[in-house]
Amino acid sequence: MTYRDRLSPWCIVRLLPKMQRIVVCRCRKRNHAFDHLQALKRLNAEANYEIIFDPSD
Repeated sequence: MTYRDRLSPWCIVRLLPKMQRIVVCRCRKRNHAFDHLQALKRLNAEANYEIIFDPSD
C-alpha cells in the first residue's frame, strides 16, 4: 500500500457478485466518503456500495 493510500483510510467499495469488490474511491474523512457515497447512489441506484475503514499498512 502506498503512502498516499495510507493517508486515506476510508474507502467506498462496490460490491460485486461472487464476493468480489472494487474500491471506487478513498477519502481521508468519513463524512467526505459518506457524501461521495450519496452521490454515487443517486447516479447508480442499482449498484451496492459500502463504506469501510481500511487501516492496512
